[in-house]
Amino acid sequence: MSGNGFVGRRVTVAGLGVSGGSAARALLDLGAEVTLVDAGSGERQREQAERLTAAGVEVRLGEADALPKGTELVVTSPGWRPDHPLFAAAAEAGVEVWGDVELAWRLRGPNAAPWLAVTGTNGKTTTTGMLASILTAAGLRTAAVGNIGTPLLDVVLSEPPLDVLAVELSSYQLHWAPSVRAHSAAVLNLAPDHLDWHGSMAAYAADKGRIYEGNEVACVYNVADPATEGLVRAADVVEGCRAVGFTVGPPAPGQLGVVEGLLVDRAFVESREVAEELGQVADVDPPAPHNVANALAAAALARAYGVRPDAVRAGLRAFTPDPHRISTVARVAGVQYVDDSKATNTHAAAASLGAYPSVVWLAGGLAKGATFDELVAAAADRLRGVVLIGRDRALIAEALARHAPDVPVVDLERTDTGAMAAAVREAARLAGPGDTVLLAPACASMDMFTNYTVRGEAFAEAVRRLATERDENEQ
Repeated sequence: MSGNGFVGRRVTVAGLGVSGGSAARALLDLGAEVTLVDAGSGERQREQAERLTAAGVEVRLGEADALPKGTELVVTSPGWRPDHPLFAAAAEAGVEVWGDVELAWRLRGPNAAPWLAVTGTNGKTTTTGMLASILTAAGLRTAAVGNIGTPLLDVVLSEPPLDVLAVELSSYQLHWAPSVRAHSAAVLNLAPDHLDWHGSMAAYAADKGRIYEGNEVACVYNVADPATEGLVRAADVVEGCRAVGFTVGPPAPGQLGVVEGLLVDRAFVESREVAEELGQVADVDPPAPHNVANALAAAALARAYGVRPDAVRAGLRAFTPDPHRISTVARVAGVQYVDDSKATNTHAAAASLGAYPSVVWLAGGLAKGATFDELVAAAADRLRGVVLIGRDRALIAEALARHAPDVPVVDLERTDTGAMAAAVREAARLAGPGDTVLLAPACASMDMFTNYTVRGEAFAEAVRRLATERDENEQ
C-alpha cells in the first residue's frame, strides 16, 4: 500500500513504546488521523504523550481496552497479547490489526532493500549483528533493524534506501506480520518461551515459522533442532528456494558447518562435493558452540545474498558481541567470571553452561512457567557449585536436589541492592582455579532488577569489586 492510501485514514496505534511512537509519527507524516492508546499513565508515558500530542497525535493514556470511534486500522506494538480486549473489539468491528513490522513492509518503496530475516528462541540479536557486520564487510549499505537497533519503520522510510537489511524478528512481531516476505530467513532454534503470550508451543512455533513464508532464495534451519527444519517443510516459498542447514559438526551437502576448526560452506558452492572455507572457529567471539552456530546461520544468510567468503571472515572478526551475552568480565585468582545475563530461559542457559567444563552457576529470578529438571540433569557433571537468587529460585533448588544432590548450593533469600555482590562472593568461595563463575540465570530479571542489562551490570560491578579487594589484600 502506498503512503497516499493513509491520507485522512483513522488509525489507532496500540502502545506508547519505541515502536508505537515510530508508527504514530510515520502515519502522521503520511496524512493519517492518528490516535494512540496505552494502559499506562506514569511519568514516562506522560512525557512521551506530550511530544506526540505536540506533533498532532491524539494520545489516550490509561484507556487501552476500547476501540476509538471511527478506527479503520489498528497498528499494534509487538508486546500486546492477541487476546487483548482492543483486538477483540477490532475483530468485531471488522478492523484489521497490523504490527509495526507489517506496516513497515507495506510502506516499502519500489526500490526497497530486501530483508534477510532472523528469528529463534535464542541468539537472534547476536546473529543479526553478525549478519550486519558481514554485509558491511562486503561493502553493502545495511543496518541491523527490527527487534534490534533503529526502529524498522524509520529505516524503511529513510532516503536513500539501503542495499539490504538484517532484520531481527520476534515471535510477537511475526504474529502481527502476515504479509512479510523475506529474501532469505533463518530460524535458529525453538524452545518453550513466551507461552503465556502465544497460548501454546504449537502457536509459538507457528508464529516463528511465518518468517519462512514467501522466501525467495534460502530457508536456513538448525540441523541440531529438527523442529526448525519442520517449519521449512511447512512453508510456502518461491519456487527454487532452498533449504540450507547449519551445524557445528561436519556439514552434509547443502549445509554449512565446522571441519577441523574451520567454518565451511557446502551449500553455496559450484560443486556440492567441495567445502569452501569461510573462516575459523577462532574468528567467532566467543567461540562457544552455540555462538559458532549463530555465526554459521549469519554466514548462510549472507551467502544466500551472494557475499564472498572473505567478507564472511572479515565480518565475523569485526563483530563485537553486545554486553551480557556470554562475555568474560574478569579473571580473579585463576577463576573466570562470565556474564550471560541475557540467558533468561532454560534453552539459553543450557547453551551457556555447555560452553564451560567446570562451572559455579549463578541462577534464578522469574521462571515464567519454566521447569528446570532437563537443564540441571544435562549440566550436573559440569557443576562445581550453585548460587541461587530471585523469586523462583526454589524451583531450581528442587531440580538440583533431584539431579545433582552432591553439588553445593547456596540459597540467597535477600533481594536488596547488595544481593548480587553477596552472590558473587559466595560463588568465589565455591570456585577454584580453572573454574568459571557463570551468570546464566535461566530466568527473567524483573523480580530484582529493571531488566537483564541492569542485572548483568550488577554482576560485572561485583566482580570488579572482588578483583580490587583481592589485589589490595595481596599488596
